[in-house]
Amino acid sequence: MADIIQLLPDNIANQIAAGEVIQRPASAVKELLENAVDAGATEIKLIIVDAGKNLLQVIDNGKGMSETDARMSFERHATSKIRAIDDLFRIKTMGFRGEALASIAAVAQVELKTRRAEDELGTYIEIENSVVLKQEPCAYNIGTSISMKNLFFSVPARRNFLKSNAAEMRHIIDEFIRVAMAFPHIFFSLTSNGQQVFHLEAGNLKQRIVQILGNGYSAKLVSVKEEMDYMNVYGFVGKPETAKKTRGDQYFFVNNRFIKSSYLNHAINTAFNEMIARDSFPSYVLFIDLDPSVVDINVHPTKQEIKFEDEKIVYAFVQAAVKHALAQFSIAPSLDFTLNADIQGLDAISKPFTNNEQDNAASSNLFKTFSQRNQAHAIEPSNKNELKSWKEFFEPLAPKGELLSGSPEETYFEYEKPFQSLVTSNQQPATGSQLATHQSPYTIQHCLQLHNTYIIAATQNGFVLVHQQLAHERILYEKYSVAAHGTQMATQKSMFPVSLELVPSDAALLQEILPELQMIGYLIEPFGNNTFVIQGTPADVMQGNEKHSLELLIEQFKHFSSDIKFSKREKLVRCMARQQAIKSGQTLQPKEMIALVEELFTCNTPNVTPTGSPTYVEFKEDYLDRMFQRL
Repeated sequence: MADIIQLLPDNIANQIAAGEVIQRPASAVKELLENAVDAGATEIKLIIVDAGKNLLQVIDNGKGMSETDARMSFERHATSKIRAIDDLFRIKTMGFRGEALASIAAVAQVELKTRRAEDELGTYIEIENSVVLKQEPCAYNIGTSISMKNLFFSVPARRNFLKSNAAEMRHIIDEFIRVAMAFPHIFFSLTSNGQQVFHLEAGNLKQRIVQILGNGYSAKLVSVKEEMDYMNVYGFVGKPETAKKTRGDQYFFVNNRFIKSSYLNHAINTAFNEMIARDSFPSYVLFIDLDPSVVDINVHPTKQEIKFEDEKIVYAFVQAAVKHALAQFSIAPSLDFTLNADIQGLDAISKPFTNNEQDNAASSNLFKTFSQRNQAHAIEPSNKNELKSWKEFFEPLAPKGELLSGSPEETYFEYEKPFQSLVTSNQQPATGSQLATHQSPYTIQHCLQLHNTYIIAATQNGFVLVHQQLAHERILYEKYSVAAHGTQMATQKSMFPVSLELVPSDAALLQEILPELQMIGYLIEPFGNNTFVIQGTPADVMQGNEKHSLELLIEQFKHFSSDIKFSKREKLVRCMARQQAIKSGQTLQPKEMIALVEELFTCNTPNVTPTGSPTYVEFKEDYLDRMFQRL
């Protein structure tokens, strides 16, 4: 019987290996940018066409490669970083495994141009499907240019798994930011479809953070710097007011390599104890420098997960460094006794106080009460009798002499706001017509609010204890689900459209979810240069709150955490319901509580939130009797 085990051909082996290294265009961005950094470049340009699916080019002014090195760089496991096994434990460069270019050449059409300073001519190489099609001398500047065209052209099934251009572009921006943040002394630029997204001049770390995360951080960063024998910790943490409800701007670098570590993130959270809300997350850009021999960076294909020789020491040092920084730099609010420029320009300060005005002020009653002796308690007599009709304030809304019809629950005073008026605000329940027409099993007669969080609603057979925020989240979820899956919600046009400027990564995300936002009532138009115009919002988003509402929605969507993979539409609906739900601590009127509970019980699934938390607990009369041993 013939032998059946054979060695894979190189081109197939390379394509299999590429699955580990090159999962999407952003993976190639990471590898090529890191190679440019290792080459000693001071300027690195990234050019993208169609989110890297058609073209992804990295141009650097590094040291370049010789003709032989240029050809060898596309071989598997070819590297200039490792000579002996011990070198694995002393790695200080970004790339080192020698698989990046080989993997890229296996799944794309690659063109390489490179030249060293000592060479008169550079080298041009064209590779397709791991096969060298052309190699010849060429004229080129000092440095290297690598172009990756038609990603996954040889593996059409893999190409079909790529997401939309907006989604892939968002991943590219994330990888670009992580490399650019780690090397602020290098110029970086990112151009997408001919439009420049980033232009990051070389500078210090604080300047790079502000360039990437926005000018809002300029005066809200606290410097962290601790040097010890074992390790150094430096960077910046945001002041408590920059904390967000989601894991927003958080960057950890170990030996200039971006990593993800929930363990170290916990160290920073504990350092901010009692400074930020319990459900908020601090912002930070922190670097850890330590001996490469005590870190294993080769435990994951993307090298974003690493292992420390002693995690507890690193945890303690990071926590102590952040605590020391927060204590050293006064972050508590302080009184500023200098006059603001706006205040100095007011008439009361800039204009002279004339004699006529002084006489008028001295003759006023208010002046006399403060200047005359024992007159601070004086009250001027009045003949207006403003309080003579105070009893009318508490009269019910009915003509005199007539009794109010209906049950006591249907009567309300003039100062009470009916529930319908709250439907148009940004934090109120949906109307029943917008939800499933399920018959409520309960007839709610009386409601009582407890701790401004829970609603006790009396029923025929006992009572239900409802969590107002979770209940409203369930109501809104079903309302938005209906809208997102076909029945578009009404949009409330803005009389004065609001412009919203975002950082490039958030702008790419918003561009990606615009169709879904339109289904739930948002009308947003791109305005160029990472700016959008909010022309309309859902009817239950309060006017004047459009910008904050959308920013929070983007933040929640960006960091949506769940063990289950949801579609964009489902994630958006869940984020929107969570954001617009009335919050714990909000006082509700009796009418509002009754309407909220009745709306809850018309839902398809009234007993749990979309995430599975219970919305109410029922206490039946027989259960209550047993509790008090009345049976």
